[in-house]
This record gives sequence, C-alpha cells and structure tokens, in this order.
Amino acid sequence: MEWIPTISELEGPLYQRIVDAMEGDIASGRLVRGQQLPTHRALARTLGIDLTTVTRAYSEARRRGLIEARVGRGSFVSETTVRLASESAPEVRIDLSMNVPPHPLEAQLDDRILQGLEAIRQKSGLTAFLNYLLPGGSESERQTAARWLRARVPHAAAERLVVYPGTQTIIFNLLMRLAGRDDIVLTEALTFPGMKAAAARLGIRLIGVAMDEEGVLPDELKAACRVHKPKAVYLIPTLHNPTTATLSPARRAAVAATIRAAGTVLIEDDAYGLLAPSVSPIANLIPERTYLATTLSKCIAPALRVSYLLTPDVAAQEEMSARLQAAAQMPPPLMVALVTHWIESGIAERIIGAIRSEAIGRQQLAARTLKGIGFSAGRAGHHLWLTLPPEWRREGFASYLLRNGLAVVGSDAFAVNPDAPYAVRVSLGAARNRAQLVEGLRVLASALRMPSAQRQVV
Repeated sequence: MEWIPTISELEGPLYQRIVDAMEGDIASGRLVRGQQLPTHRALARTLGIDLTTVTRAYSEARRRGLIEARVGRGSFVSETTVRLASESAPEVRIDLSMNVPPHPLEAQLDDRILQGLEAIRQKSGLTAFLNYLLPGGSESERQTAARWLRARVPHAAAERLVVYPGTQTIIFNLLMRLAGRDDIVLTEALTFPGMKAAAARLGIRLIGVAMDEEGVLPDELKAACRVHKPKAVYLIPTLHNPTTATLSPARRAAVAATIRAAGTVLIEDDAYGLLAPSVSPIANLIPERTYLATTLSKCIAPALRVSYLLTPDVAAQEEMSARLQAAAQMPPPLMVALVTHWIESGIAERIIGAIRSEAIGRQQLAARTLKGIGFSAGRAGHHLWLTLPPEWRREGFASYLLRNGLAVVGSDAFAVNPDAPYAVRVSLGAARNRAQLVEGLRVLASALRMPSAQRQVV
C-alpha cells in the first residue's frame, strides 16, 4: 500500500509537516526500513500540492537520515539508524521561490493603506464593509474598475466585469464552467502551478503546447486545437510565468485567429500585464471569445485578494457572478473598497509605478550579478528563468541551493508534459531588499560556476 502522510493535524511549513509525518510513521512502524516511498510527482498529485514542496520535503528527510535515494530506483526508508528529530531543517536565509512584487519605500504602502482606510472611514464608515455584500462587486466598484482597465482594454465595461477574490478562484470557476471531467484544456508546455492544481482537482486534462523564447508557438497551437478539440486555451502571454516570454503582436494575432477558427475560448491570465502597460492583451483581438483575468497580486500585493474578470458577454458575467457566490460568496469588501479608492484617487498607478521601477532595478542588478550566465528575463518582470548546465539536474541543483540557504523553484512545478527542461525560476521580488537579493544571486552564481567535477548530480 502506497504511503500517504497525514499532515492536517501538524503545524509548520507544508514540507516540514510531510517530514514530521514521515518520521512519526517510521517510529510507529507504519513505515518500515527499506520500504519504497511514492515518487515526488505521485505524492504531490495525491496531496494536491506542487512538486517543489515534495522535493524539498524529501531533501530534508534525506538530510535527517530518514530516507535514502537509490539511483534509478527511487526513495526508500533508511536501513540505518534514524537521526534524532531535534535536528532543525536547513535554514532558508533567502527565499526566492515565491513570485511576489517587491515593496520599495517609494510605494509607501504602509502609509497609503492607513490613509486609504481613513478616507473610507470618513466617507462611509468601516463597519459598512463587514457585512455580506454583492458577489462580484457593486455597480460602482465595477464601473471604477472598468474605467481603469479601459486604458489597456478599450471594450472593458462594468456589465461584463466581475470582482473576484484572487485569480486562483477565477481559474477554478472558469474551468468548472467551460470543461468537465476528462475534457481537454490547452496551455503552454510550462504553466502556472495554480492552473495545474485546479485542473487536477476537477479531473480536467491539460495538454501543453510547445514554446520557444517568445512564448507559445502558433502552428503548434493550431495543430493541438485540430487534434484535441479543447474546451478552452489558457495562456499567460505577457511576462510568462515561468519563462518570462512575452508574445509579439504578430503571435497574438495568430493565436487569436487560431482560437476563433477552432471555435474555442481563451482564458487570458494577465497577471503581469500591468507591469508592461504598453502590451495589448489578446482579449482586444477576440473580446467575444476571451475571459481576461487581471490581478493586483503581482503589481501591488497578493494579500489584497482583488482580481478582475472581464467576460465575453453579459450572460457570462451573470454566470460567473453566480459561481463566485456559490464558491466564496464575495471578494473581501474592505480590500475591494481600499483598491477602489486607490484607483479613483490615482494612488494605484503611483504604487504600481514604484513597484515597476523597483522590478526594473532588480532586473538590472541581476544582469550585473549574473554577468556571463545565460538566463531569460522580462524588463519589469519579477522573475528569471535559468536553464541549467547539463551536469546539473534541477532536483540536485535546487537541493544544493537549499543546503546553502537559498530557495528557488524547479521546472517540474510548471511542467504540463513529462519532459520538463532542466531549469529553475528565480523570483527577484521575494527578496526583502536589494542587498539580500545580491546575496542570493551570488549563491546562485557560485553554484552555476562550480567546476563540473564538483557538481552534485542526483
């Protein structure tokens, strides 16, 4: 019987809970010495979590002596004496695994939050936002959001817009609306782990379409639509996560033509679009076939939990509002009120401008620190995509960095198809400041410049 850890009653980071459950099961005899453990991918799928978390857990379990890896065979409970559980996990001094925006002093977020809440209090009182409110946002909130979006999406209108508590909820609700169990949705070959998790939970089959340095290949997308007849196509066409690619206008036109000809619909994840405001979304080419998701998570802060979904028509807007109500009742009213105030007063643009400038500065810093090392990047993006030398495997590289206090994310977390490239995503915005970022990048550069004979291949 394959081992499934019970982690719901444990505390601490998710990877640590997996290790603690493993240790407890060894002590109780549920796991015996020499027993084979599930593969990283199988356990991640069983628990509904990303592969990176499981890889980190297995690395820590090996470090503690709980398990051992056997080349070509997998991971097994250690045949030797287990070390005491009092040993602590490797300290993650610099975590560059989460793709979040930096918060420079120029953004003045602390002050602007307090000032915004005070403005709301004076206008209508804070307790007005502590009750059940309309799912999908009020008419006024949607009007404000639509006017704001029209700078990039001229057809944005309040009657086609839904305010959501984050893009993950949008993705899950859209997949439920557009596809059923065993239906196919196309994505880029590497995609947002949240999309993978949502599809897995709903039993929807994702098929990855080949990419190059500019993004999804139009001819490959056309062929995949012809063969698979997808219910939808999910793309991140601007500052793609994880590869940083941005589709050119010509490719956007080709993608739009393919989706229209195939009679399918596009889910356009515009998570990073506000960092590249001059880039026109694909939704402008096929508004009648596009669900456009725009979020504040990557341009201001993820904990705001405010995202906007622009639907193809009014009927779709009503349907998605109803689905939101059934799943989460409503977006967080006070956060929506704060964001709406920021948009109306012009503060949102000033915050985003400061974060965009800091992102550009961090990219420039990364280019200097990693000089001579090839990687992909977007000018105002929050991350790098780094292809590894052939001597390094992604699991071994990520484990080596972790032992040296640096966390990044391997390509397996994003791979839709089995053939994930040997690469890692490095999130620049996650560092607390530029000094910490430089420290982390130097650890990264040192590992990449290590002589081939010293590289640990696992």
